[in-house]
Amino acid sequence: MNLIPSILKPAPPIPEIEDKNIVDELYPYWRIRTLYSIFIGYAFYYFTRKSFTFAMPGIINELGYDKTQLGLLASIFSVAYGLSKLASGILSDCSSPRYFMAMGLFFAGACNIMFGFSSSLFFFALFWGFNGWFQGFGAPPCIRFLTQWYSHTERGAWWSTWSTSHNIGAFIIPWIVGASLHQWGWRYAMYIPGVICIIGSLFLINRLRDTPQSIGLPPIDKYRNDYSASLPDQNQPLPFWTIFYLYILKNKYIWLLAFAYFFIYIVRIGIADWTALFLIEEKGYSLFGASGSASLFEIGGMTGGLTAGWASDRLFGAKRGPVNCLYAIAIIGALFLFKAVPVGYQLFDSITIFILGFTVFGPQMLIGVAAAEVTHKNAVATSNGFIGLGAYLGAAMAGYPLGKIAHEIGWNGYFWALLACALIAVIALIPMWNVTKAQTRQELVEGE
Repeated sequence: MNLIPSILKPAPPIPEIEDKNIVDELYPYWRIRTLYSIFIGYAFYYFTRKSFTFAMPGIINELGYDKTQLGLLASIFSVAYGLSKLASGILSDCSSPRYFMAMGLFFAGACNIMFGFSSSLFFFALFWGFNGWFQGFGAPPCIRFLTQWYSHTERGAWWSTWSTSHNIGAFIIPWIVGASLHQWGWRYAMYIPGVICIIGSLFLINRLRDTPQSIGLPPIDKYRNDYSASLPDQNQPLPFWTIFYLYILKNKYIWLLAFAYFFIYIVRIGIADWTALFLIEEKGYSLFGASGSASLFEIGGMTGGLTAGWASDRLFGAKRGPVNCLYAIAIIGALFLFKAVPVGYQLFDSITIFILGFTVFGPQMLIGVAAAEVTHKNAVATSNGFIGLGAYLGAAMAGYPLGKIAHEIGWNGYFWALLACALIAVIALIPMWNVTKAQTRQELVEGE
């Protein structure tokens, strides 16, 4: 805590409002306000995360870099982002999520602008690596908001609604980048998202508040009378090593989820980062057409994420394991479908890209929910940071290594690599099928 500037320290609780009518009036307002704020804020993060992906064809044309070199940048980003997710998850658990999230968005925007001013591979790597670091400041505070303002039995639906924000951001950014490429070139495809995100950081500071208690409202468990996810002394500050050792390193479920996340993210980033280039090189798409078709991956992802959250709450009694497994199995079928579409069938390309998004973003979203619910409430950002490190080490594999495979072996090798990763993810998720919150809660209590 001493290393955290005063502005980043969490807002302290104030005396609780005693009038139940006022509480009943304020709580729904602040829950909606919190949701739309983190929704918009995280969508803005994706403006500066995916800008490079869709600017790649312009960079290749102007500066002559090949897929292996640009894949290296993607890997640097992913490693920086994964390390940041772990570090920022730990810091976020003892910081103000409001200011933490805004600060990351501001600096991510600045890194995009500096990237646009650069031309050398060294400065590309430098600024894209820093961008990856500040991108890690986005999800951990959102996870804290989701566990502070929404209770266990409803969280799957609220979380899945928030998780579609990155689909919206990733759907919009190809159109912004595509229009910028067409009108002014790839540099403006970096400038414009950067400026938008700097403005967005001010929006977050204005809209968000750290916890219900910081504005005089009762804790969410008390307000909703939902103590199904509670652990003893969960509102007491926990030392770092207690959080990390007891609730992360000794937690076998966190390790399983991190391992599965590694392979899910190879598939997710492998599709998101390389599909536009695949459509251009293999199927003769234009720059703008490829960006537009690839954006359907995010629309499918939005639908899949919403459906997964709803299904886990309503059909499986807030169990996340069965839905994660079923979606991961469906990824394999979707990859075969996309590979089978012949050249010239753009409608079928678009449909299969949508299906890929639907299947991939189910476990992409729900593994994060599961990680938050198999640990202590004061360790939710740390747990997601830990599995996020696994995820973005996987994403790094979708950069240089997958780019190398596509460059040396061809696009067939690329698809078989993704299929192998999807199969391993299924195998890793199967042991989580019957895991319940009550079971993990009891194990955590016994382990203290």
